[in-house]
Order: sequence, then structure tokens, then C-alpha cells
Amino acid sequence: MADERLLDKIQSLSDLELATLLCLVAREHCLIGTLPDYVEELAEELRLVASKTFNLTSTIISCHSHTTLDEFATGLLVPSPIRGPLSPTNTRSVSPYRLRHEPSSTGGPSSTGSYFPSAARPGAFSPRIGPTAIVPSSPSTNTGIGSSSQAAQQPQIANFILAKDLHLAPRSVQIQALELLRTRRIFTRTSVQTAPKQFLFIAIVGAPSPTHARVTPHLNDFLYLSHWHDPEKYGFDYLDAELPPADTISIASSDSIIKRSSSLHGLSPMPPHQQQPQPDLSTSYPSPPPQQPRAHLTEDDISLLSQLTTSAYVDVDVLRYQMNIVSRLRIHRGVVGGVTPQATKYFQYLCKSLAPLHGIGYVTTSLVGLAARKVYGHRLVLVGDDIEQKERSMQWGSEREAVGVVLEGWGAEEVVEDVLGSVGVPT
Repeated sequence: MADERLLDKIQSLSDLELATLLCLVAREHCLIGTLPDYVEELAEELRLVASKTFNLTSTIISCHSHTTLDEFATGLLVPSPIRGPLSPTNTRSVSPYRLRHEPSSTGGPSSTGSYFPSAARPGAFSPRIGPTAIVPSSPSTNTGIGSSSQAAQQPQIANFILAKDLHLAPRSVQIQALELLRTRRIFTRTSVQTAPKQFLFIAIVGAPSPTHARVTPHLNDFLYLSHWHDPEKYGFDYLDAELPPADTISIASSDSIIKRSSSLHGLSPMPPHQQQPQPDLSTSYPSPPPQQPRAHLTEDDISLLSQLTTSAYVDVDVLRYQMNIVSRLRIHRGVVGGVTPQATKYFQYLCKSLAPLHGIGYVTTSLVGLAARKVYGHRLVLVGDDIEQKERSMQWGSEREAVGVVLEGWGAEEVVEDVLGSVGVPT
């Protein structure tokens, strides 16, 4: 089990941070959906999560219907940290595998390209991710002092790739993204770029509902989990914290965004007059209480979580419960696809990875239900309007109008909830 210090870090995380943490633990990738008007804010919030919560580099790729493969490949890269000149007495060429292994002398982000501060806090978790990242060698990295310094300054793939509006990109671009996730490398016109060890690709999709937040089918199935972020309900923790006091007061009445942040960080409730809109904006209000320091999850933290995930115990009754859910999803009258072997594998792993986040070493049925919602929410292919061709009971004489009434209003979330309510829970 994780120690109390690590659990305290996890309890302070927002839903967006927890989604990214689960992906880093599994070394997989995810889809995060929101309303179309909030895609920009969501991308910026995730950029801050990468830098402030995980101390990792990030890049935002703005996709559209005319995005080219070159634009996509170029958008993956960020400048590599500049390395100081080598000692004149050291004439031996420096191995590129050492450039990212050396600890930072400041205790902050390493100037050599390390993904986390060298002075990592004890007692946190981390996935199947080692403490160092390996940069593949190239002919130019072994030719001497000047070439080693030049190689350290070459662009590299960022740790967090935030593909904004990826569903709008051409199919070829989305297939290229799938190839990047499968092989962890991408070919540009001049070189082969390899993804870092701490690597997370997030497809940010603007959609009217969670059911519509998805990308090309093959890429969609390769994404580990999905998360729907309702900005009007949960807000953006980092962006809200960076607002000036005057702006914070002006939105204090907007659907509990400020109250959400207060509850997350243990702050006292705001005074009543700050929770209601005020006609006179020139009135002097007391400043809101200062934000508590946010938790920083180190690579050691993620590695520990990965080890705890591997050792999490699954009882045979709980495993049977998981398989019953998968079977019931496959035969549900509103589902025509999406319950794939890849999804089943992710479903089992996510059940286990949720256990250490709750401070336990075994999988419970409630964790199984949570994992099902996250894994199948973006995968399920529903009957939709093509009832005659896709709804199974139509071939046995069901009337289209009656089937349409039964399936009216059904989305992926409703299907998952219906299955969870119909499958018997082990005692």
C-alpha cells in the first residue's frame, strides 16, 4: 500500500490530474472531451498540469480539417534544454545516453533534460517508467565535443502532447498519431524522433456530449481511457488560481467554479456576499484566501504506483464480475461494437491501477464500475438512427417505432449504467 504522504498528494489532485496520472502509470494515452467553447481553456489547463503537477514538458497542436502530416510532426517537438560547454580537459565524446542521466545541481528541473527534479520527494508513486530517459544515438552525437553540445540542443518530442480538436484532423493525420502511439517514434523529413520515456498523448475533443467525443475508430480503440470535463461544474483549477483578485470576484457567482477550487484545496467557504453577484463592482471586497501549495508527483511516485498496480489482488468473484460486464455490454441491444479485446485488457488494468489510488491493495466492485465508465465511454458504437440494419431484434419482427422509443436518448453513459445495474454484484 502507498504511504500516507503519497495518498495525501493523490487526494489533492483534480479529476483532470487523476486522469493524466492513471495514464502515466499505465504508460498509455487518453481522450479528454469538453464542450466546444472550452477547448482552448482545457488545453491550457492541461499544459499547466504537465508543468506544475508533473514537471514535464508539453506542446499544444491545434488541429483542423487541413492539418498536414508535416504540421503535425513539427508540432510534437519542443526545444531541447541547452547544455553548457564541456570542460576543455575532457576530450572524450559524451554518450547521448548520459545527457539525461545527470542530476540537476539546483534541485529543480534538470538543465540536462531530466523529466523531474533530481531531488525527488520520497514516498510517491510512478508507472513502469524508469528514473531516466534514453535518447537514441545518432551519428552526430559521437563525433566530438561540439557535436555533443549541438545534439543536446536538437528539438525533441514533448512529454505531454495535447492534440486539440484532433477529431477534425484528416484521417491520415489521425493514423499518423496512432503510429506514434504504437511505435513511440515519428519520421520527419530530416530525422527520426523518439518519444521520451514519460510520454502522454491526449486527444482533446470538443463535443456536445460525452457520447460524441471520439476520434477515428482505430485510434479511438487504442486510447486507454476517456474523461469528460464539465467546465461549468468543475472549472479549471490552475487557470482559476491565476486570475487576478478582481476577475475572481467578478465570476464568483458563476456555477460554483470558485467553490469547486475551495473544496479541492481545503479552503474555507467564501463569504455570502462574494457568492452573489454585486451590482456595484467598485465595492471593496476582502481578498480570497491564498491557494494551498499543489502536490508535485515525481517519477518515483509514478513508479511506485505502477508497482502497486501490478501487485494489486483481484478475487475470482471480482474477476467474474468484470467478465460479466464485458459479456453484457457485447449483447446489449443498443450496442453494435466497441467492446474489443484491447478494451478488455485496458479494463482489467485500470481496475487494478485504481486500487493504490484509494490506498488499498485489492480491487473492489465499485472500482470495477468506475473503470467500466472510463474505458467504454468513448468506445461503444451505438445503434443510432440506423435501427433497421443494426438493432438485433429487428430481424425477429420488432417494430421500428417500438425499438426507437426504447432506445431514444441512449448514449454510451446510459448503456454502461444500464449494464452495471443489471449485472449481479458479488457479495
